[in-house]
Amino acid sequence: MRILSWNEFNSCIKLITDACKDKQFYGVYGFPRGGLCLAVALSHSMNIPLLEEIRPGCLVVDDVYETGKTLNKVLEVPNTTTFVWYSKVQPQWWNTIETSHPDEWLVFPWENRDC
Repeated sequence: MRILSWNEFNSCIKLITDACKDKQFYGVYGFPRGGLCLAVALSHSMNIPLLEEIRPGCLVVDDVYETGKTLNKVLEVPNTTTFVWYSKVQPQWWNTIETSHPDEWLVFPWENRDC
């Protein structure tokens, strides 16, 4: 099990912000629940609107890519840029900040560690 800290979260936000500094986005969308934490922080960091739905030309974020079931919804929307904090498989069409083993259990800072 890997317990992630708020400092690691802040580093992730900085890395995504830096990677996107030359891009213009309509806004940022985060998949509930973990992606929403990232989206709120990126909305502030990048000074772009927080979106309630995925739109063309937006930044899309999520906490983890495991099976693709959630993130594959982005493929239907044109001109999006997608980041995840952790990917449990090698990234293909999305960007990742970190990769982890598929069996590694990740506990994000906003999650209850006792569950």
